[in-house]
Amino acid sequence: MSVAVVLFTADLRLHDHPPLHAALASADEVVPLFVLDDAVGAAGFDAPNRRAFLADCLRDLDTGLRERGGRLVLRTGDVVEEVGRIVTETGANAVHMAADVSAFAQRREERLREALTPVGCRLRVHDAVVTAVAPGAVVPSDAGRDHFSVFTPYFRRWSEEGVRTPFRAPRAVRVPSGPASAPLPSRPGTGLSPGLAEGGEAAGRRLFTAWRRQGLASYEERHDDLAGDATSRLSPHLHFGTLSPTELVDRSRTAGGPGAEAFVRQLCWRDFHRQVLAARPAASHCDYRPRQDDWRTGRAASDDTAAWKEGRTGYPVVDAAMQQLLHEGWMHNRGRLLTASFLTKTLYVDWRTGARHFLELLVDGDIANNQLNWQWVAGTGTDSRPNRVLNPVTQAKRYDPDGAYVRRWVPELAEVAGPAVHEPWKLSEAERARCGYPEPILGLPEGLTRFKEARGLD
Repeated sequence: MSVAVVLFTADLRLHDHPPLHAALASADEVVPLFVLDDAVGAAGFDAPNRRAFLADCLRDLDTGLRERGGRLVLRTGDVVEEVGRIVTETGANAVHMAADVSAFAQRREERLREALTPVGCRLRVHDAVVTAVAPGAVVPSDAGRDHFSVFTPYFRRWSEEGVRTPFRAPRAVRVPSGPASAPLPSRPGTGLSPGLAEGGEAAGRRLFTAWRRQGLASYEERHDDLAGDATSRLSPHLHFGTLSPTELVDRSRTAGGPGAEAFVRQLCWRDFHRQVLAARPAASHCDYRPRQDDWRTGRAASDDTAAWKEGRTGYPVVDAAMQQLLHEGWMHNRGRLLTASFLTKTLYVDWRTGARHFLELLVDGDIANNQLNWQWVAGTGTDSRPNRVLNPVTQAKRYDPDGAYVRRWVPELAEVAGPAVHEPWKLSEAERARCGYPEPILGLPEGLTRFKEARGLD
C-alpha cells in the first residue's frame, strides 16, 4: 500500500490544497504532517499572538481531517528530522509541500531534498499554494531582469497570467494508523493581545463569506476609512494559509465590480512582495535600494521609539493605530502606513526597528509583506517616490474625518469634540491638562527638515 506525506507549513487548510490533492491522487494513504519546528522559535518568529492563532489553526485542521476519516500528525523538533522519521515509519515514497520564498523556507526545502533523495523518497514542491501566481511565473521581458521592482507593470502581467481553478476539499483522507502524534497545542495563557482574532480554516471561511457578501462591493471606496473598519481582515488567514489566495482571487473576480478589482489588486501586492523576496532574499533585513541613511541612534532615538511603541507620540492617529496593534495584534493598513512613515521619516529611526516590533505583535506578521512594506514606506524599497512623507495630521483629517477612530483607541481624547481631536495641542491649557494626553514628542516641521537633510534633499 503506497503512502505519501503532506507537509503542511503556511497552508493550514483543506480547501484548494494542491499538495494534499496530489498526494491523495497518487497514494493509498496520506500522512498529514505539521512540525512545530524548533528553528522557528530560535529565529525569533514564535511570537505569542501568532502562536495562539497557530494553535487555533492546527486544532481546526485536525477537526476537518477527522471529519473526513483522517487526523493531523503533529511532531515537534527539527522539521527535516521529523519528516525523515515519518518516512521511515510509514515507508512513504513521496513528500508533498508548498513552495515558499523566504530564505528560511528555501533552506528547509534544500535540507529536505538532501535528506530524502538518498532514501528513495521524492520531494514534490507545489507552486501557487501560498500565492495566487507563482513568483517565477511572471518575469519582466527585459533581458537580465529576474523580477519586477515596480508594482504596476507587475500587476498588469500578473492579471494576464490568470489563476488555476481552485480544488475542492477532499471528501475522505485515509491516514495510516502507525505514526504517533504529539498533543495539539493550546493558546498561550499570557502575553496575548486581548482582542486577538480566532484562527482556523472554518473561521476564515466564515469571515470571507460574510465580507464578500457585505463588504467587497464597497471595498474600493471604503478600504482607507480608518473608523469604518471596512477592510477584509483576512490577512492573518492568508498568512497561515487557512484561506487560499487563489480561491480568494477566483471568487472575487466572479463577484466582479470595482470593489472586487480593488481587493484583487491588494492580493496581488502579496504576490509582488514574494517575487521580490524570492529574487532578493536579503531584502528581509537589508535595504533593497540603499539610500545611505544614517539612522538616528542613542538615548533620544530610543526614547522616541519607546513613545512610538507605546502609542504616546502626541499625534493622535499614530497613537490610535499603535494602540490598536497592542490590543488586537492587528492594525488597519492605512494605520500601518502612517505609523511606519512617522517612525522612519519623522523620527528618522531605522525601518528594521519598526519591522521587528510589528513582528513581535502582528498575528499576520509575514516576512515578505512586513519587511517589504516597511521598506516601501522608508523609501529603501520599491516605492517609486522614496522620499514621500505622510503627514499624520493631514492623513487623519482625510481618513478619520470625524475622529471616531482616534476616540476609539485613545481614551484620553474620547471626550474631545470636533477637529481638535486630531490637533489636541490647539486645546486650551486647562483642556489639555484635563484630558492628560501627551504633548507631541517633536514638531512635524522639525522632523521633515531632519529627514530632508539626511537624504540630501532641497
